[in-house]
Amino acid sequence: MEIFQITKSFPPEEKYSLVDQIRRCSRSVCTNIAEAWRKRRYKAAFIAKLSDAETEACETQVWIEFSRRCEYINNQTADRLDNEYEQILAQIVRMIDDANKWLIKSRS
Repeated sequence: MEIFQITKSFPPEEKYSLVDQIRRCSRSVCTNIAEAWRKRRYKAAFIAKLSDAETEACETQVWIEFSRRCEYINNQTADRLDNEYEQILAQIVRMIDDANKWLIKSRS
């Protein structure tokens, strides 16, 4: 949500490029985690969705860096957001590495 708020102040010419891209991938992190959570019956599907979330989080970091270099966000904000995404990435990787811990066990 913070990325959504921050991008409201980006220049109008970025509306259909940088703004769309950073909003799309930042939202996709959350939606892929939600989809992974619902797919916990199937290890491969669970890991695949978490992997998608990991990829989207990395893409978000790239767009944050573009935003910094274009001077749409300051260094402090960019560093803070990047650190938050590093924490998210670490959590996703832990879930992938220990996927069995999160799976729904069959009652059969």
